[in-house]
Order: sequence, then structure tokens, then C-alpha cells
Amino acid sequence: MLKVLIGPVVSREERANKEAMMGQAGNQESLWSIVLAGGEGERLRPFVQRWLGQNKPKQYCTFIGTRSMLQHTLDRADQVAAAERKVTVVNKSQWDHARPQLAGRTVGRVILQPTNRDTAAGTYLALSHVRAHAPEATVVLYPSDHFIHPEDRFVEVVRKMARAAHQLKDWLFLLGVPPDRVEPDYGWIQPGPHLGWIGEHRVRAVQAFLEKPSVERCKMALKSGAVWNTLILAARVQTLWDLGWHCFPEMMALFERYQKAVGTSKEEAVLESVYQVMPALNLSSHLLKSITKQTVVVELNGVIWNDWGRPERIAATLRRIGKEPAFPQECLVIAQASPQPH
Repeated sequence: MLKVLIGPVVSREERANKEAMMGQAGNQESLWSIVLAGGEGERLRPFVQRWLGQNKPKQYCTFIGTRSMLQHTLDRADQVAAAERKVTVVNKSQWDHARPQLAGRTVGRVILQPTNRDTAAGTYLALSHVRAHAPEATVVLYPSDHFIHPEDRFVEVVRKMARAAHQLKDWLFLLGVPPDRVEPDYGWIQPGPHLGWIGEHRVRAVQAFLEKPSVERCKMALKSGAVWNTLILAARVQTLWDLGWHCFPEMMALFERYQKAVGTSKEEAVLESVYQVMPALNLSSHLLKSITKQTVVVELNGVIWNDWGRPERIAATLRRIGKEPAFPQECLVIAQASPQPH
């Protein structure tokens, strides 16, 4: 049974007391970050090719300012957990893009994934490493290709979410964003009953996950109060491990084998071996959709979140915050006029 967060809407004073209870349980030494940097960036490929003259996955691109999306993600993660307790998963084929962006940083552990086998494999590859070193830890998972503004408000709610996940060890906490439009490219979360608050952010049960629904289903979801699924989540290591065994035991058997080799001379060879037969499974489709009764959604208010999977989203976001892009505007116009891959 979910404790601390259950109950009717409470006063600010009562809410502050509940947050204090969560904070007392959050042990900073037991908190780790997992950063997924293995995406291919297919939908933005024509735009990036026109801009840079090469194929570069979006997480390694600097669309604004001086930092790439990956570097922004690493910096946000390091404000939540210590930089040395961070595991970043990078595709081996993308190492030439990643290496200069990691130079001069406290990177923790970087794992070169033999090939991209979707988000479930990337998550549990990193989780295997954390579990080998800190099996009682709590982890926060971050995709590395999201635009988030302002970052300080985001970091604040993730810290509190991580504390709640540390205390309520059987539960998975997932960030959802209230939508401002119909967006069929995103995953959606249909929330259930109200459970409580984390700061000013409402916490609700999860009724269902909708993976890239049709436009009509998006319209219905929008009207019913559904939120976008960011895939930013917090949970205990062992909780995620047990859920993995429940949802995809064949894959977990491979990661059990890999975890035993972590830190030994056989680690690289075992990793190559298990990835030869690693299934391509999506974390949302193959895990989250099956565990709604153990998942709560924290509604992230007052923060702009976007996955920047299409050029028009980049343009709209930059207009909204009044920032100039790091790329020529004509690249954006040309890319918007070009057919987009699906």
C-alpha cells in the first residue's frame, strides 16, 4: 500500500510535513543517476544533415547555447546525485560523438553498448552496473535528448521524487507533463485517482499508458486530463530488477549473467556475448504498461518539456522562451519543408 502520499488534497502545512518525512528517508549516498544516450535521432536526421553536413544523433547536438542535449542532461543529473554515481549508456558506434563531450567531466561510469536494443536494454544494462556496486540504491533514469526549462524547478522536483522513491521502495515514480497540444509522437499516461503532492506537483495513480496514439485518441486523452510520458523515473534498484523479471525474464537472464561479470576481466566479453541475442524491447511498451498498479505519476508543472524530435518543435520552443538557435534559420525552414521519416 502506498503510504505518505495517499489522502485527500491537504493544506500547505500538512504537505510540507509530508515532504519532510520523505526528505528524512532520502539518503544521498544511495542515489544514482542513469543516463540513456543511445538513441539514433532518425526523425531529426534530415535537419541535422543539412545543418552539420553529417549524421549526428540529437543528444550530441548543441541546438542552443554551448552545451549539447547530453551535456545538459548530465549537468541536471549531477545536481540530483553525485557525479561519480552516474552510469551513462552510449552506443559503441557513437563514441566519437560522445567522447569529446565527456572530456573534463566527472563521468562516473560510461558503458559502450555494442548496439542499440531500445530503452529496456539500455536501462537494465546500466542498472546491472549499479546493482553490482550498490544493490540497495535508488536510481533516477534520464533520457538524454530532452529539452527542459527552467532547469532549477525540474531539478527540485526530481530530488523530491527520488526521496519518495527511496522511502516507498515498492513503487516507481514517473514524471508526466501536462500537454498543451495534441501530440501523437509522444507516449501518454492516463492518470487515475489523486494520491497527494510532491511540493506543488500533484501525484496520481496510473490507469493506463498510451503509446503514440492516433490523433483522435490524443484528442480524447487531452480532454480527459492525460499527461505526456517523459520516461524520467525514480525507483529502488531491486524494485526495477524484480519488475524486469516479471515483464521480460528472457532479457533479465542475460543481464544476470552480465552483472556477475561486472568489474572482472570478463565484463567486456560477456557484454558482447549477451548483446548478440539481446531482444529489442521498449521500456514503456514492455514494462510500464504492465505495472500500472505499482506506478505513480508526478505531474511536472511550470516546466517546459519537449523531446525535440522534429524541427518544428525546436522552433516553437525557442520562440516560446525567446532564445536564438545555434543553427542557421534556413536549415530549419528547409528541414520543415522536407518529408519526415516515421
